[in-house]
Amino acid sequence: MITFNLSSYNPGPFILVGIPGLEQSHVWIGIPFCIIYIVAVVGNCILLYLIAVERSLHQPMFFFLSMLAMTDLILSTAGVPKTLSIFWLGAREITFPGCLTQMFFLHYSSVLDSAILMTMAFDRYVAICSPLRYTTILTPKMIIKIAVGISFRSFCIILPDVFLLTRLPFCRTRIIPHTYCEHIGVARLACADISINIWYGFCVPIMTVISDVILIAISYALILCAVFRLPSRAARQKALGTCGSHVCVILMFYTPAFFSILAHRFGHNVSRTFHIMFANLYIVIPPALNPIVYGVKTKQIRDKVILLFSTKGIE
Repeated sequence: MITFNLSSYNPGPFILVGIPGLEQSHVWIGIPFCIIYIVAVVGNCILLYLIAVERSLHQPMFFFLSMLAMTDLILSTAGVPKTLSIFWLGAREITFPGCLTQMFFLHYSSVLDSAILMTMAFDRYVAICSPLRYTTILTPKMIIKIAVGISFRSFCIILPDVFLLTRLPFCRTRIIPHTYCEHIGVARLACADISINIWYGFCVPIMTVISDVILIAISYALILCAVFRLPSRAARQKALGTCGSHVCVILMFYTPAFFSILAHRFGHNVSRTFHIMFANLYIVIPPALNPIVYGVKTKQIRDKVILLFSTKGIE
């Protein structure tokens, strides 16, 4: 009984299998993952650099975009380096504290991403529906309050996951058939009732994300109403053009997120290999594509990127 209690509160290292069924291909699978991860890191770092040094980009929309870039860096960096170490070095062990830390930052950054996208939708709503009041509503003080508020909300939503796992005894296998630690996957290794983990881990994050989606939908419904009241076609196109990149990022984030959550909970016929591969793509592809989408579709950023690299070329 003493041994059981010790193992409950201080379990040994876990073993991350990688992608079950594709172990022989891990080395090759790691190559595109590494390339996409490098694109994500470089793209988001360039975005953060431009927003920091260019005074013309010191606007609320670009502040929220910099938050999105930082969160995307956390999301991809929390998972991909460990995944590559499994694929290429066979470093499958991860300590229990390390597993909890990885799980926290993966889930925290996902929930925070959703909150940032909701905030960016509100920013577009104010800019289009109340353009004359834009600077008085989204003051620097208000922007800081929003940033702190959504960060704290995400922290409070995900922190209980850590405590729900630390209370569980792990007296059976410590082999995780995945490339990274996630809440329900780790909880299922416990030799105790995990009903609370399952329902909290599923219901609370998805209800949070659904509430964000509803608020985003309301914002864009109001935006469309305001846009179609504009007198000229050129004005309507300009107003909608400012929302194009944000809509693309919303679709890239929420479509795979909902698929992954629902497949994990209800997709008993979905193969484990497909689910884990999709989960890995989810943490690396949106962070890689977001800066590309904003770089292509947002004129201010596109012009600064061209200027940055043309200046480097001249030097």
